[in-house]
Order: sequence, then C-alpha cells, then structure tokens
Amino acid sequence: MNTTVSAETLATLKTIATSTLTTLLFKRGFRNVFIQGARPLKTGQRLAGPAFTLRYIPAREDLDGIDAFLDPRHPQRVAVEEIPAGAVLVMDCRGDVSVASAGSILATRMQVRGVAGIVTDGGLRDASGIAKLEIPAWCSGPSAPTNLIRHHALDINAPIGCGDVPVYPGDIMVGDDDGVVCIPAHLAEEIARDAVPMERYEDFVLEQVRGGASIIGLYPLTKPENRLLFEAWLASNPSAAAQA
Repeated sequence: MNTTVSAETLATLKTIATSTLTTLLFKRGFRNVFIQGARPLKTGQRLAGPAFTLRYIPAREDLDGIDAFLDPRHPQRVAVEEIPAGAVLVMDCRGDVSVASAGSILATRMQVRGVAGIVTDGGLRDASGIAKLEIPAWCSGPSAPTNLIRHHALDINAPIGCGDVPVYPGDIMVGDDDGVVCIPAHLAEEIARDAVPMERYEDFVLEQVRGGASIIGLYPLTKPENRLLFEAWLASNPSAAAQA
C-alpha cells in the first residue's frame, strides 16, 4: 500500500515518544512494531521518515569478495545513491551484529543527500564517526568488519524484517532514545492525531504523581474528580489545551 504521509504529520511524529506510539499501535492491534536491538549511536536525536529498505542475506564466498564493491550496481551502493531525501534507510541484517552494515563514509554521503536517518538490526562501523554526524543512526552495536564477510546485499525497497519487525517501503520510522518504532503508513496520520492529546494527558499525570498523587484512578483516568482536575489543568495550560 503506497500512502503519502504529510510533512506536518512527520513533524508531529518526530516530537512523540516511541513509548506513546507503541501504546497507540497496540490499541489498534499492532504488537510487533518496535525494532529489537536497534539503539541510538547518539542520544537526544529524533527521527521520523518513510522507510527505504535494503535486505542482506548470508554472504557466499564466490560472490562476496572484497572486489564486490567494484560493481557500480552493488545494491548497498545503489541504495545509498538512490534513497530519496527525507527517507530512512532501514537494513535487514538478520540481527547479525558480527559485521557492519554500513560505515561513516556511506552515512556521510546520505547526510549530504538529505536522508533522514539510518536504522539497522546489524552493526555499524566507524560508529564514533557516525555519531558525530547530523544524520541520526540506530543499530545493534558498533562492529568493525566489512559487511561482505557475513552479508550479501540483495533487495532494495522491498518488504524486509528488521529487528523481527516487518517493514514495508513507505512505513513511517520514528526514533528516539528508546529505539525505533515502525508505523504502517496508512495509520500515520491518525496515530499522530491521537498522540498529541495522549502526551498532554501524561504530562498532567506526571505532574500529579510528582506531587504525591496515587496512580489509582489517575492512570488510567477513571475517577471523576481526577477528570475534573485534568480539565482544570488544561484550562490553566492554554498551550496544552490547544494541542489536546
């Protein structure tokens, strides 16, 4: 399913915690949306953009020698040169972190091309160098060896599994310090719409809990008196009320 997600929706999703997004997806029956193993190379960065995928299968010795990169049609190189600006390169490495799936040169090239981010369930080499770039990256850990030792790059922009999550081209990848969530593209706008008031409510709950309130009847909001408190809180916080 090809669905265009608006820039406004992406901007909103970029501000929403992945914890909020996974809960909203769970309410809609989606349980497997959080990329397992992918952690940010640098904390404090956020990500929101459509997936552009690359799939690796296990390497074979007669096909994946060091001269494989001499072929200008090598799928990894093609992916780096063809991924659209604003998209996220999502790589299926079968969860194998023993080798890298990309390095700082490729990451720099994608940054220059306006790519929104990198997500892989494998490793990244030159990890400290990538962490210094503006392009955000999530991986299963630093790994120095070249991908050719374990990976054969194959499919570009086809459905993949990344961190045990099905990722289809165009799905919206959202990342924060906790990790990366994959939102089916056709749900992105309604998820963004519902996420803003949910986060405002959780801001209220956190404020109440810090003040000594019990979570019973507050989280979730079941007591009428707490609902009145929340409405009063919204009224005294005009910006929160407008967003909610």
